[in-house]
Amino acid sequence: MMTCPDPPPVTVVLDPFDDALHTRAALAAHDPAAGRLTIHPTPGTDSTICLAYDVLAALGKPIPVSGYPGRAAEPPWALAAAWILATSTTHLTVLRAHLLDTRRLQDLLDLRSRTGVRLALVCHRGTVPAPVERMLAPAGYQLAHARAVLPGSQKPSLSQLPPYRPLAGRWLPLSALTTLVAHDGRDQRCRCTAPTARARGFHPPQMRASVSEEIAHRLHAATAHPHLAAELATAVLTAASTTQLATVHLGDLTPGATAITLHDPGGLRQGCLTHQVPSWARPFLLAAAYLRGIAGVPDEPLFTPPFPASGLPSVTRFAETCKLRPPQPRRSRPAVGTRRSQPPGKTVWPLSAAHYHYPWAVTEDMRGCPPPPSPGRRRT
Repeated sequence: MMTCPDPPPVTVVLDPFDDALHTRAALAAHDPAAGRLTIHPTPGTDSTICLAYDVLAALGKPIPVSGYPGRAAEPPWALAAAWILATSTTHLTVLRAHLLDTRRLQDLLDLRSRTGVRLALVCHRGTVPAPVERMLAPAGYQLAHARAVLPGSQKPSLSQLPPYRPLAGRWLPLSALTTLVAHDGRDQRCRCTAPTARARGFHPPQMRASVSEEIAHRLHAATAHPHLAAELATAVLTAASTTQLATVHLGDLTPGATAITLHDPGGLRQGCLTHQVPSWARPFLLAAAYLRGIAGVPDEPLFTPPFPASGLPSVTRFAETCKLRPPQPRRSRPAVGTRRSQPPGKTVWPLSAAHYHYPWAVTEDMRGCPPPPSPGRRRT
């Protein structure tokens, strides 16, 4: 079980007059990109799962989390901790903390112990409520007045507004996904020291900066499950097959998620290779790795759910949810007299029997779906 050996002390912020100005200031300080989260607990409930969902929503994750039983509190809190660690979140401010019961306060303290996040509890009272004081006494806390830490609200500047995304809402045809689907069986676990992909002459898929930023945004916003986002990110940056992705374990990821090793014991593709991980994909792999440590199952494959789950989508279904897919065959031209605007057809996922040479580049024409490139000679 992962824990922080020396978590920072809890800060209790007192707001005796429940000033709306201070609440607005706390909400204005919410900036996930800068490592600061502010949550306003869902009113009218004392559910600890709802509080975990509040944290996940502040991280930009869709809620409720699918795949786990509705009353299982451990998975959503573990997911929240994994994403906090992976995204380098340093501050967590909780409004209306004087209304939290002991169970939810304990879950927040456990989250602090797991991640080392600086926890600030805003109590809209003149003194610390007795239940809060009893819970915080063993861990230690420090008092602060709202006027000192939340001096006033401010209007959002242009830098705080969501950035413009020119590719938002459009299908992105990625050639790297052409070799994702494979039916050649499950490879056994390999413990070799794999050479680097560059040493073997394998060059990673090339993408424009705007495309990689859009992919990262979609993966962050599409799911709270790190293993799903990490698996698809790895497929995009390595052009790997599902068989290769199933071989990845925690030991195949370097510290900091700067490189990942994909194995190929059967020799059906490029062989075992170590790929460099670009900065946009590292948070997803880090979150998947942290979740393994939190759940206490480090020896399981990295891209499988660490808790018993059901109903989670496959990597191809998840890719379609993110509007990512391989280049599609050209559709026939509409007959004369028919409407030109046709709804998009079902995504075609080519069956990859082996790993071929492909020009791993994002299709320049994002408006169309050109046919996939012809496979070259198989590498031996």
